[in-house]
Amino acid sequence: MIQGGTAEQRFLDPAVLARITSLELRARTVVEGFLSGLHRSPLKGFSVEFAEYRPYLPGDDLSTIDWKVFARTDRHFVKQYEEETNLRAYLILDVSASMSYGTGPLTKLEYGSCLAASLAYLLKRQRDSAGLTTFDDRIRTLLPPSSRPGHLRAMLHALGTQVPGASTETGRLLHRLADVIAKRGLVVLISDLLDDPDRVIDGLRHLRFRGSDVLVFQVLDRAELTFPFEGSATFRDVESDERVITETAAARAGYLAALEAHLERYRRELQSAGIDYRLLDTSAPLDTALHSFLSVRSRRQ
Repeated sequence: MIQGGTAEQRFLDPAVLARITSLELRARTVVEGFLSGLHRSPLKGFSVEFAEYRPYLPGDDLSTIDWKVFARTDRHFVKQYEEETNLRAYLILDVSASMSYGTGPLTKLEYGSCLAASLAYLLKRQRDSAGLTTFDDRIRTLLPPSSRPGHLRAMLHALGTQVPGASTETGRLLHRLADVIAKRGLVVLISDLLDDPDRVIDGLRHLRFRGSDVLVFQVLDRAELTFPFEGSATFRDVESDERVITETAAARAGYLAALEAHLERYRRELQSAGIDYRLLDTSAPLDTALHSFLSVRSRRQ
């Protein structure tokens, strides 16, 4: 539970969400809690009523500025009309075997599915089009973007029935998706990125080259980030079933150094390619991810 947090923030906590069995209810809880927090805390940033407002940009008609919002936030926002909100989003979720790992309330796959469902729910509220692709070594689900009635329910059903698959082929699948995505939009990749970085980065660059904005959420478990293990331990690769026995004290420094190099490479190379990257800890609330999504979405306006 988030100490000292508001009621809205507590409903974003993975420990609370894990007690909700319905993915649809999880998504609704996350989004409504998040939006309530935005409305209560306009100083947090880019939007107060993000469905109706966006930050002022040079060249905007001054008559569209909402001065009441300016009085509360000391920032300029303009009223955003419905035709400005249309967005085509492609949600891509890694469901490979490595995503089944988890030491907290939610596995990486459960956390990623909840995030994808929350984004789908958020997009629906905005009258935007959202699509869903899930993959391991091949595409498991492919729902093209749509805003038709019933499409959100189809996406939530697909997300709620995902099970960990086989080994991952992230780079190859990203190249394939870059070739089949017909219209530019916002591509959101949710994955632990435990794959060949060269191929993953090349695939993401291909998507960016084709004109889409790209947002990457790298989802890792707290134990993967901190290596809290003690004594002698056996580690198993869930995709290859290879096992390694090691003394954790001797391995910790090397593991953490290698992990930091891995994360820094993604941060550096994706930033240089104009791709937004966020690292997510599965023990952390989802509001960080939703803020990142809305920040990227707001920039596209």
